[in-house]
Amino acid sequence: MIPEFVTPTVEWAPLTPVLFVLGAAVVGVLLEAFLPAGLRRPVQIGLSLLATGGALIAVAVLWGPVMDTGGYDVLGGSLIVDGPTLVAQGLIALLAMLSVLVMADRTAAKEDAFAPMVSASPGSDYERLALRRGMQQTEVYPLLLFATGGMLIFGSTGDLLTMFVALEVLSLPLYLLAGMARRRRLQSQEASLKYFLLGAFASALFIFGVALIYGATGSISFSGIAAAVPTPTGTEPLLLAGAVLLLTGLFFKVGAVPFHLWAPDVYQGAPTPITGFMAAATKVAAFLAILRVVYVMLYGLGWELTAVLWTVTIASMLVGTVAALVQNDIKRLLAYSSVAHAGFVLVGVTALDVRGPSSVLFYLLAYGLATVGAFAVISLVRERSASGGVTAEATSLGQWSGLGREHPVIGAAFVLFLLSFAGIPLTAGFVGKFAVFSAAVSGDAWPLALIGVLASAAAAFAYVKVIVAMYFPTTERTQGDGEESEAAPTSGAAGTTLVAAPARTTTVTVVRTEGWATVAIGVSAILTVLLGVLPGPVLDAIEQISLFLL
Repeated sequence: MIPEFVTPTVEWAPLTPVLFVLGAAVVGVLLEAFLPAGLRRPVQIGLSLLATGGALIAVAVLWGPVMDTGGYDVLGGSLIVDGPTLVAQGLIALLAMLSVLVMADRTAAKEDAFAPMVSASPGSDYERLALRRGMQQTEVYPLLLFATGGMLIFGSTGDLLTMFVALEVLSLPLYLLAGMARRRRLQSQEASLKYFLLGAFASALFIFGVALIYGATGSISFSGIAAAVPTPTGTEPLLLAGAVLLLTGLFFKVGAVPFHLWAPDVYQGAPTPITGFMAAATKVAAFLAILRVVYVMLYGLGWELTAVLWTVTIASMLVGTVAALVQNDIKRLLAYSSVAHAGFVLVGVTALDVRGPSSVLFYLLAYGLATVGAFAVISLVRERSASGGVTAEATSLGQWSGLGREHPVIGAAFVLFLLSFAGIPLTAGFVGKFAVFSAAVSGDAWPLALIGVLASAAAAFAYVKVIVAMYFPTTERTQGDGEESEAAPTSGAAGTTLVAAPARTTTVTVVRTEGWATVAIGVSAILTVLLGVLPGPVLDAIEQISLFLL
């Protein structure tokens, strides 16, 4: 007897945010192939903003139905569209939209942050020819959309195989984008290679952990694994080893200690708009995945995993804070700051309290806005050569001396983002830290909250150091010519700055651009203040919807 064929049904509505972004990414690739060169840039920018805006609207439309039903089990359990998924997807879409604005910004000379011909060797005749002809790498926009689509899926998966596929979809475009900087090309390519090699190693650990978990439980679905964990079968050591390897791959994506060594070099070498996007949006996706693994799939192993979670959390807060204090490069300082912030967010995860997921999601919103805004400001601070040409970004702390007085608006915006990082009251960062530390106290993890408060107080000195340099200059702000890309300041592995002898004198200025980055800075600053002054409605909305669908 021939079995009756059952037509599969797919609920397309819950997938709308993902379909908007990935559909636009595919269309963007086709446009690269068929559109004339002069039309590619405006069309790609418009398509990217439309896709991320559409995803944000789709999240808003789905909010009510998910509140009423608790969520949707889509594609046979491969994707779970519940409250935390919607919150994270909304954050990722918002941060991606702001990042597109920063990426799209150009100077008066029509130069953006990306190399005109990435395949050309740095300093070659081919690259100089591409510069003269004004060539542009517009495929960066489809690459960003593919990475965004992977992030939208990553934290909403219902099984480990789909999570691994989403991990690769979000990671591979970032490996490419990290090596496409217009200035300091060798440093950018080195960052891309390091990110790729270490990311591949972390992916291998992740998939090895998946294999061990499958061997121990006989399932790759979160619900199947969660049901198998409490049942004694004699495979508990195998399950625990798989869980640790799985979390190792996830800790790499958030830059937690000891899996953080890629972050300073990649943050410093990647194009600054990509650094902001990567630092903000990737953390949202990865932390939602960690929440789903710890609070849903492996909740029965909470006691066994406590030592691992506590160790990584404390080490991230302490190492990130101490390393940030001794940095003299702005991007490396923010890189180590991101390591410390990963530890602060892990406080909310490790609390294993009902308030943990909502506090983590709010913290990621506050941190993401400040991060995109801060790196947008950095992208505008440039070196100006003796001939008057605008060259590379000025990221050495000494170059920022007096910048706040000369450019008060940009200086005030950057100070606001730094204060939010530090957790100063009336900023979103303060509310975020208060939320995760409160969740830790509620979950009887008060030592983590205590260490977090002390680490936050110490980390404030790193941000104050930048503010003092901006408003109380003590040295002349000069630097070797930014055109000499490899003679610019670089940082060694220990974070000390090695400054080559300047061949020519340059000044530092806030460059005039088309204004896209200014819009991103303004939106980030306004939301940072609003979430610090009136956080109640957003906190309540996240708390009401932050229950995982099992």
